Amino acid sequence: MSDPDRSGGAGGAKGGAAGEGEWGSGRPAADGNRTVDLHTHSTASDGSATPDELVRAARAAALSAVALTDHDTVGGIAAANAAGAAAGVRIVAGVELSAVHADRELHILGLHLSRLDDVDGWLRIFRDTRVTRAEQMVSRLNALGVPVTAEAVMREAGDGVVGRPHVARAMIAGGWVRDQREAFDRFLGSGRPAYLPKHRLAVGDAIDMIHQADGLAIFAHPAQEGTRARIEPLVRLGLDGLEARHPSHNAEDGARIGALAAHFGLVLSGGSDWHGAAEGPRTLGNQKVPWEWLEAQEREVGRKGGREGGGGETGEGRS
Repeated sequence: MSDPDRSGGAGGAKGGAAGEGEWGSGRPAADGNRTVDLHTHSTASDGSATPDELVRAARAAALSAVALTDHDTVGGIAAANAAGAAAGVRIVAGVELSAVHADRELHILGLHLSRLDDVDGWLRIFRDTRVTRAEQMVSRLNALGVPVTAEAVMREAGDGVVGRPHVARAMIAGGWVRDQREAFDRFLGSGRPAYLPKHRLAVGDAIDMIHQADGLAIFAHPAQEGTRARIEPLVRLGLDGLEARHPSHNAEDGARIGALAAHFGLVLSGGSDWHGAAEGPRTLGNQKVPWEWLEAQEREVGRKGGREGGGGETGEGRS
């Protein structure tokens, strides 16, 4: 057997357009060329576009489906489902969780979730810890001579899940830094003086939570950490798939991750990690993820006993 850390391609894996500036009306491509984006964010967490605007952007990019995978919340799914039904864009219910394995952080996407009310209840504790973390970072910034307030940070977060980008936006609004890059480089990045780690969720618990919601657990943007040594323990914990296409991946990463998916019998996934950008490396749909990968994921959900059918406005379906 070939070494999947070195082999290219994704032959045995279970799987088989940029936007137009301001979002207009696009049409999904013919079946043979249909593409999807299975990693996006909205104002429900740290994105700059509402769920409705995400759907408009997806239609403008001629995407057949998008997964809304906000951090630690499924609060935007109902609105995205309603907009998607009106626009003819399929919505996959998802979430992105930060987890820890072997003292290293990684991100897990939950895709094709159902029982969204239960999921929201499980995630509430993590959202509460994010508020506490933001308040503590504000205290650290104050001690460093940056007089930003917790109220200003929460205004930036609005109804979304608060995170470091909202702290940075409050700092920019106050004139204490020029942009997000300066905020993270000087204060908020890992190892910087105002940085605090997030709540530590064990990766096995993250995978179990996703499975309890009938979803698939996907290792998000593994990049250089997409190695057999890193992935094999996660497979033993129940990992279902790997994100093979992501803006942070180079061609070698994609080939290696695809080969590992084939080796372990995992589904493939991919997406832009869109946060609202109209240009740059993370525009919606730029990873050209094939429709067949979504179909393979659906077959895996069915094989594992997940419910068939699309999600409605109530969020009761799995996508």
